[in-house]
Amino acid sequence: MSRIRKTALVGALLIPVVAGGFLLQSRAEQEGPALLEQVMSLVNNRFVDTLQMPDVYEKAASGLVKELNDPYSVLLTPADLKQFNSKTGGRYGGLGMLIEEDPQTHFMTVVTVYPNTPAEMGGVRENDRIMKVGTLSTQGWTINQVSDSLTGDPGTRVHVTFERPGVATPIDANFTRAIIHIPAVPYTLTFGNKIGYLPLQQFNENAADNVAAAIRQFEANGDRGVIIDMRGDPGGILNQSLDIANMFLRRGQEIANVKYRDTTENYVATATPMAPNIPIIVLTDDRTASAAEIVTGALQDHDRALVVGQTSFGKGLVQGVYNLDGGYALKLTTGKWFTPSGRSIQRPRKYVNGQFVEETPDTTETNASKKARPAYKSDAGRTVYGGGGITPDVIVSDDTLTTAEQKFAKSIAPKSQEFFTVLNDYSTELSKTARPTFTVTPAWMNELYTRLQAKGVTSDRASYEASRRYLSRLLEQRVAHYVAGDSSAKRRDLPYDAPLRKAIELLDRSGSQRELFASAGETLSPARPARPAPMAKKP
Repeated sequence: MSRIRKTALVGALLIPVVAGGFLLQSRAEQEGPALLEQVMSLVNNRFVDTLQMPDVYEKAASGLVKELNDPYSVLLTPADLKQFNSKTGGRYGGLGMLIEEDPQTHFMTVVTVYPNTPAEMGGVRENDRIMKVGTLSTQGWTINQVSDSLTGDPGTRVHVTFERPGVATPIDANFTRAIIHIPAVPYTLTFGNKIGYLPLQQFNENAADNVAAAIRQFEANGDRGVIIDMRGDPGGILNQSLDIANMFLRRGQEIANVKYRDTTENYVATATPMAPNIPIIVLTDDRTASAAEIVTGALQDHDRALVVGQTSFGKGLVQGVYNLDGGYALKLTTGKWFTPSGRSIQRPRKYVNGQFVEETPDTTETNASKKARPAYKSDAGRTVYGGGGITPDVIVSDDTLTTAEQKFAKSIAPKSQEFFTVLNDYSTELSKTARPTFTVTPAWMNELYTRLQAKGVTSDRASYEASRRYLSRLLEQRVAHYVAGDSSAKRRDLPYDAPLRKAIELLDRSGSQRELFASAGETLSPARPARPAPMAKKP
């Protein structure tokens, strides 16, 4: 009897504790909605400017998403959703230019104008800054906001205001959006001792087909090594990255996995690999991102490719789009990509005042300093490094300008637009008579100086002469492009491309992937078995 009483007593003591916890939790849950309701009521009834209640709700929802501090999560209005659907549906119009954020002004700047596009025909030039789209200033906009405002249904029009360095007045231009066709692999070529080279510019709907065709061509040519150049590749369609990784990995090997809040989804190779005995090098830089990082990480972790260049951007997030009432939608980050060895592709960043801010910048990363990163192991026991992005096995920086060249480039910066206008116009003129085997002559360099001087770009001959190597390269590149195309221009640019030269050098003295790793100083453990793929969903 006493035992029963004790049990009842303990139970009686527990009830108030549980009830108290419930009451505390309930009070917190009630206070949150009450706070939101009170603020919205005061804004609706007391704010100096009248707001419609639907607008108040939209601003509240948008503010919540913004406070997640994730630039990839965004509340889409009905108009935003319509444009988003037109883009992801595979048919949308653009202007044909690549933009990036100017680190000083934070305006979006044109870095590439693609040929035969509305941008080129409308007179857009590299280094132009996008100041307005329509009547709206782009100040404070993210790169996604600017990009979304410029794209839309093919045939629709958009008005853009540019600021051009050296030009006092803004430049207004009207464009008609068009479907932009930019090949994923614009060309291929073979260097030296049968080294095949393919630049993979983006993961569009034709990327896997383009890469497969290039590999078949290299095999037919008897090429003994392949360089896949993904420098500057911003990524693109996920399935294309899975298909390309699938080309080089053995059936059953993991390509990547996505970790959501409560589950993990694995992607594995399902096909017979192409060119299994040809050694591969992948080139990366700080603009290699997203889908390009998925492929690079998979090939590195499974010892199928040596990675050379600079650490990639580190964009490894997954977004889902959820339809909401009233025609709205929420694009929300729901997962993170990881390589087979367990490395997170996402580089730690904060989003401050509309900008990406790296928590631990590595702009000066070297083969020595990268060892401070978290270490992981490839299938063959090689050390690969985490911490966000894909860190190359061999870090090679781009060729840098000399002190004199940097001084000259800085001196002409205020008139950079006039400089490139003169350079492009003169290159076009020279290309009409230049042979494919042309060389840049002293007469060409003298005439370039005369034209730059006439435009007020430079009058310091000594500074010009001290930068002759740099200027000759720029002139040679543009003339070669107009005379014989991008492949010829790339071949001529080899003396100035340190990462590519290093890749060719390593492949020249390697007959297999294992020899390639050895040439790069990578240590493999022959007894280490390949990492088994986890239970996985097919891509």
